[in-house]
Amino acid sequence: MRIGIVGAGGMARALGGGWAAAGHEIVVGARDSARARDAAAAIGHGARGETIAAAAEFGEAVLLAVPVAALTEVLTATGPLTGRTVIDCTNAFEPDTGGFVLSEPAVAERISATVPEARVVKAFNLCAAEVWASPERVFEGRRLVVPLCGDDPAAVARVAALTEDLKLTPARGGGLAQARYLEATGAFLVGLWFGGTDIRAVFPPIEAAFTEPDHA
Repeated sequence: MRIGIVGAGGMARALGGGWAAAGHEIVVGARDSARARDAAAAIGHGARGETIAAAAEFGEAVLLAVPVAALTEVLTATGPLTGRTVIDCTNAFEPDTGGFVLSEPAVAERISATVPEARVVKAFNLCAAEVWASPERVFEGRRLVVPLCGDDPAAVARVAALTEDLKLTPARGGGLAQARYLEATGAFLVGLWFGGTDIRAVFPPIEAAFTEPDHA
């Protein structure tokens, strides 16, 4: 698959490196062309550094791996994204007492409203780039899961396949309206992590999950 990556930081390199190793073609675009070339060199496997517009035009799937504050400028620079699967891995976090809060409530929905001709899927926002760059995929006997939220079934299926190419397990999390809850979950859980809480201890395994409804 042809994948355009907009951004040249850790997420672009981690996800792009995994996809390139799996045999996908990668073009990286950034506002700074030197950074795009550096990121492409780090990704390897024939990845190229180009402009934002060139990366967006190249990709059947386009990963947005940029700061949320840059999205308006970036989505202007991409040009038309008609029919493309746009993967949003961004987080709108800002520090708050005891953790993090969202600087805006629904980034993926804003992206979709800005480029309505695209097929937006929220994914890969719950873990840091270092997790995606690591070869570790199984923890305590369970493969790491990536929740996906999107309205277009074909786009969600495409991102699910790309998730599996990274040796991760995709999980359908509902439509794009559910993405805001995925974004809020990220802010809350990262706050717990930074506070020293092992969030894997917060949720029991599915075998032990309590599913009986309460009765008055």
